[in-house]
Amino acid sequence: MLKHLTIKNYALIKHLEMDPSGHLNVITGETGAGKSIMLGAVGLLLGSRADTKVLWDENEKCIVEGTFDLSAYKLKSLFETADLDYESVSVIRREISPGGKSRAFINDTPVTLDVMKRIGQRLMDIHSQHETLALGEQSFQLELIDAFAANDKIKTPYRQAWKTYSKAKSVYEELLSESSSLKQEADFVRFQWDELSKADLEENEQEKLESELKISEHAEDIKTRFNQAIHHLGQSEYSITTVLAEIKAQLQAVASYSPAYETLYTRLESIRLEAEDILLEIEREESSIEFDPRQSEEVKERLSLIYQLLQKHRKSSIKELLEFQEALRIKTEKTENLDEALAAAKSDLEKSKTLVAQYAKELSLTREKVFNSLTRQIVQLLVELGIPDAVIKIENEKGEAGPSGMDAIEILFSANKGLAPRPLTQVASGGEFSRLMFAVKYVMAEKTAMPTLILDEIDTGISGEIAIRLGRMMKEIAQRHQVISISHLPQIAAKGDTHFYVYKDNTSDKTISLIKKLSEAERIEEIAKMIGGSKPSAKAIENARELMEG
Repeated sequence: MLKHLTIKNYALIKHLEMDPSGHLNVITGETGAGKSIMLGAVGLLLGSRADTKVLWDENEKCIVEGTFDLSAYKLKSLFETADLDYESVSVIRREISPGGKSRAFINDTPVTLDVMKRIGQRLMDIHSQHETLALGEQSFQLELIDAFAANDKIKTPYRQAWKTYSKAKSVYEELLSESSSLKQEADFVRFQWDELSKADLEENEQEKLESELKISEHAEDIKTRFNQAIHHLGQSEYSITTVLAEIKAQLQAVASYSPAYETLYTRLESIRLEAEDILLEIEREESSIEFDPRQSEEVKERLSLIYQLLQKHRKSSIKELLEFQEALRIKTEKTENLDEALAAAKSDLEKSKTLVAQYAKELSLTREKVFNSLTRQIVQLLVELGIPDAVIKIENEKGEAGPSGMDAIEILFSANKGLAPRPLTQVASGGEFSRLMFAVKYVMAEKTAMPTLILDEIDTGISGEIAIRLGRMMKEIAQRHQVISISHLPQIAAKGDTHFYVYKDNTSDKTISLIKKLSEAERIEEIAKMIGGSKPSAKAIENARELMEG
């Protein structure tokens, strides 16, 4: 439950702190004083979108922080899944900078808004006008029935089966779609692959052949120049190697006189040895050069084939051609094994579909089993809340299995005698909707470890004795769950275990909203004002005491 809430620099709120009790907390106050503004701030802890327009002071950051006691919620695994350290008392914080940057933290660890949303929604359930409208949506109604039926355990294997089926369907349909084009291309792909395979290409072959062709075409010139180099290096009377040998002898004679001389001798000897090695290498290269017209023609033909293949397949290198050849090979094998692959994919699809259908039937049965119990309990509550002729009916149009099962749930409602139940969006007034939603919350409080329940004017359209009954029911829920109710009714305010009052302060240049926890005497005065206006009579004060004692 929520132990402490801090809101700084949000809308009309400069700085607000509250410590709600573990039971029924009532928030009342002037119209426009900021009661519902608090909900907007709390919504930030549930991952709502942030906007710099909400900053009270545009130069300061907004901070909303909630401290929660998690000991009753079994959330350790959820924290571990999000890679967060679990603490039984955890702090969730949201910050909005003046520049618009939003940051989220759980126990001072930065988290994504998705993680904040997943954890925050397990801690707080905010009832608002938006959620009241959502009650008319079939998806919301289905979730309600699943929660009432405690279907979490059966929904887990169903979701996994649906995920497996969806994947199998995607694989099969993709393969089926691909098979048509593969079969059409099969002959051409095989022809291309055969052509490249017969070419028997090697990755560096082109460069090697182009070098061979250049040598072959310039063989005579190369031999002539090599022979001249050999002559100057080692065959003439004054060849380089001969001259270096003579210089070596001169330096060797004086090398022992000085380390510098010895260094010169060593360097010269290295040059001489390198020159002799170069000479031998040139002689080997010269002797290997032979002009072979037939071999030269073969090289030209091979290069011509390579150039043709490169141009034909629009590739820039043999490496790319080989990669293309491998892709053709894979495609050819895939085409040859297509029927077998399709049969295997179809088999997987049928098996997964059968499993989905099996789980969908089980899930549907668990839902149908609670229809009567759920409608009976909600109708009973609606009668207590002043709708004596309430009728609730649940229709289920079964169809093909989908992500949520095979059921298309529609809750039908009639508040008046003699009128057939119709979809919620067509028949319920604002007050009826509020009471219906409260009845739903009341029933679910019996079934789940509901988090902190925040009710934003769920008493809309209600007054008198019905409001008293609603307040009593809120108090009953609050014996098992923390409830925070924003209300404008004295009957509700009188039932609170803790009463907070929100008001405006206009003493400075800029209006701010403040909140204070009321004492027993302050509560009586505030409730009396809600009954009789800003200057309550003695009768109104007496009525306030009676409401609080009742």
